[in-house]
Amino acid sequence: MSDYLIKALAFDGQVRAYAINSTETVAEAQRRHYTWPTASAALGRTMTAGVMLGATLKGDVKLTIKVEGGGPIGIILVDTNAKGEVRGYVTNPQTHFDLNEHGKLDVRRAVGTDGTLTIVKDIGMREQFSGQVPIVSGELGEDFTYYLVSSEQTPSSVGVGVLVNPDNSILAAGGFLIQLMPGTTEETISQIEKRLQEIEPISKMIERGLTPEAILGEIVGEKNLKILEKMPVSFVCPCSRERIESAIISLGTEEIEAMIEEDGKAEAQCHFCNEKYHFSKEELIELKDQAK
Repeated sequence: MSDYLIKALAFDGQVRAYAINSTETVAEAQRRHYTWPTASAALGRTMTAGVMLGATLKGDVKLTIKVEGGGPIGIILVDTNAKGEVRGYVTNPQTHFDLNEHGKLDVRRAVGTDGTLTIVKDIGMREQFSGQVPIVSGELGEDFTYYLVSSEQTPSSVGVGVLVNPDNSILAAGGFLIQLMPGTTEETISQIEKRLQEIEPISKMIERGLTPEAILGEIVGEKNLKILEKMPVSFVCPCSRERIESAIISLGTEEIEAMIEEDGKAEAQCHFCNEKYHFSKEELIELKDQAK
């Protein structure tokens, strides 16, 4: 089954709810970056949360998420949009530790807790909107929750999880986002808070094979849920040979001539998808001519 996200309302419009199965998307990132289990969980959780945050927006808005917690994994960088498209990478993809005291992947240790979570919204205008909060947990779900409450003043709860197979491949990935709308009654708030304390961890729900619809049903109750939209989710990187060629041309004739003289060829690699682009001496000469 392909990855998808569900947008929904609950309790007669008092609550916005999102849930996602991101297994294949996170698996694609794992394959491209050869991430080890703890790094896979950190990157996968960030990508999953990013897609859900993107789904709260409309049009051609783009989000860039930067997690810089000071841990050995380095920086996590994720790009996403309102269409369910996402890409991402970590500085040190081969990061892994023994399971923590709860028997789970030690994401907190990898990410660190001495740094910031930054989210930049690009709405296609000159100005970009940026919000930044300190890392409060390092487990990432709590950090995205804190961001929404602190930076966007939206009472929210974010749950994200990634399960990794013994061979480093991705077994399952997914998450949920619950947001309270203005005017939500105390009764509804109490009911949701109670359920969030009672439900099993999101990783367990994913392991049981729960669909996004079923995950939301576990949290708000099926009878309270109104599904609005089902949106496909996938790993998408817009890099291309044409874009790299344009970038090389923009360097100017002297820089391109130096490439030709020193190496007689060039290689460029996209950080986000790990795709490599090779240029021969003849191709560089042609690009130098275009740079003139």
